[in-house]
Amino acid sequence: MGIITIEQNDSLFWLGRYTERVYTTVRLYANRYDIMIDEIAESYRKFCDEMNIPDIYGSKENFISSYPFDPDNPDSIISNLTRAYDNAIILRDEIGSDGLSYIQLAVYDIQKAQQSNAPLLEIQKLIDHILAFWGYMDDSIESKRTRDAIKVGKRLERVDIYARLKAPRAQLSKEISKLYYRLPVSGLSYDKYKLEQIKMLAESENIDYYSIVENIESLVEI
Repeated sequence: MGIITIEQNDSLFWLGRYTERVYTTVRLYANRYDIMIDEIAESYRKFCDEMNIPDIYGSKENFISSYPFDPDNPDSIISNLTRAYDNAIILRDEIGSDGLSYIQLAVYDIQKAQQSNAPLLEIQKLIDHILAFWGYMDDSIESKRTRDAIKVGKRLERVDIYARLKAPRAQLSKEISKLYYRLPVSGLSYDKYKLEQIKMLAESENIDYYSIVENIESLVEI
């Protein structure tokens, strides 16, 4: 592969972000699915608040059916997966046909889940195909710059979500450490001061999760 253009870097970065966003939100949804069905209180409202997405659902029943599958909802899982696929299409030459096929299979999985009486079974297949894409990336994409751009997007998104959910210090710090060492060698433009701030905030006695999110969202100059 030749020189990576600014546009390709942008698409690689967002491919990493969107695949991670889908992977993490699908796992959160799957873990809470049975609880949400059986509960009296509507914990999905807390989830919307933590993720900073508008509560347009009105009830837990609507959230359970709409949040994963509504293509007209920009915050839905299927919308984020479609964005990942759109970037993968653009990057076919960079990630290869096999890499693209894993994202395509994940799209098929969520479409099947919407029609299934046991949606979590199809959703597990979606998780497996995203994991397979990441494994393929490490094993089969020769360009380190390509891998690094995807991994920075993936890691940055994970830090963002973990900070929003106020994850335990050890869990959050582990992801920030990976981002801290990956970003400088990725070839992406970023704010060095904000990267240091994020690391410092995670190490402080009382973690300022809000400030971490604020810095993460403007860290990479895309």
